[in-house]
Amino acid sequence: MYDVVLFGATGFTGELTAAYLAEHAPAGTRWAVAGRNRAKLEALRERLGVDVDLLTADVTDGRSLMALAESARVVATTAGPYVEHGDGLVGACARAGADYVDLAGEPEFVDRAYLRHHAAAQATGARLVHSCGFESVPHDLGVLLTVRRLPEGVPIAVDGYVRAAGALSGGTFQSAVTAFARWPAATRVARQRRRVEGSPAGRVVRAGAGRPGYDRRIGAWALPAPTIDPRVVSRSAAALDRYGPEFTYAHHIAVRRLPTALGIAGGVGALFAAARVPPVRERLSALRPPGAGPSAEQRARSWFEVVFFGTGGGRRVVTEVSGGDPGYGETAKMLGESALCLAFDHLPETAGQVTPAVAMGDALTSRLVRAGIRFDVRG
Repeated sequence: MYDVVLFGATGFTGELTAAYLAEHAPAGTRWAVAGRNRAKLEALRERLGVDVDLLTADVTDGRSLMALAESARVVATTAGPYVEHGDGLVGACARAGADYVDLAGEPEFVDRAYLRHHAAAQATGARLVHSCGFESVPHDLGVLLTVRRLPEGVPIAVDGYVRAAGALSGGTFQSAVTAFARWPAATRVARQRRRVEGSPAGRVVRAGAGRPGYDRRIGAWALPAPTIDPRVVSRSAAALDRYGPEFTYAHHIAVRRLPTALGIAGGVGALFAAARVPPVRERLSALRPPGAGPSAEQRARSWFEVVFFGTGGGRRVVTEVSGGDPGYGETAKMLGESALCLAFDHLPETAGQVTPAVAMGDALTSRLVRAGIRFDVRG
């Protein structure tokens, strides 16, 4: 019935994504917004000023999620934290054969979804594509573009450096607190996935947070970035032989001033420790409740830049991916274009849980360039 259904559309990032689709979906696109509160959906439709269908579904109601999945070619969801609210919808899409995209930056959720739903999605042909926002589209596609400019069949190493200015929404903050609180469980699930998934035959893939220190290539202090991004990159590398017989990726945050770098490191460490203590975690969660987010003026002042240094076969390539507000404006764009890409573009034959680079690759890069995100390559 629908090309795209957007679930969680009345949340902060959900509404931004709905607004993006309302403005940029091709004429004739059959799309709908979905959530559990009909009145909020009606108010959203009025704010959007478009005649979009409304679907009611609840993460606690499996039948409603299955009906939603069966009605769509592609389901996009912004309803997090995904580890708490996301599994039912992924499972419904896997069983119904509907493609699925989300904004998940939670490794535990992504690994659990693989263990529970990858096989079913392979059987039905569904493509389950997580992390289709700032985590991890710029990094996954940026590394892919870098690798494509290096010789084939040689060991390849890529270093990525992220610089950004922006504000957190309540939903993103809640997801971070939840992920830190569940770190031991996430570690156990990651081990289970590695046992099931195995390693690429005859090839070596390594990826992780980089080492701290001053890097002259970018003129900034580099901090390890313990995000989901290197995991996504490593899975793309494992799936695609083009990454070479031996591939290494290191992921960093780049900060110009040493005091700022020390403050970030200390702040992340303090948040990690606090999130592990239930009473403190409850107080933290109350600081930025879901649904809150930066103003339009704050988003207009926000930006991001990711620089990749790739080497292989005696050659060196530098790739820059850059754009505006990373967490919300550009994330809504990335999610919206990912859903449209899966719905309409000619793509490689894939099924099961796959990464943005594997599922959409050049097609999504081209869409994002047309939408205003820059991908610049030198060398």
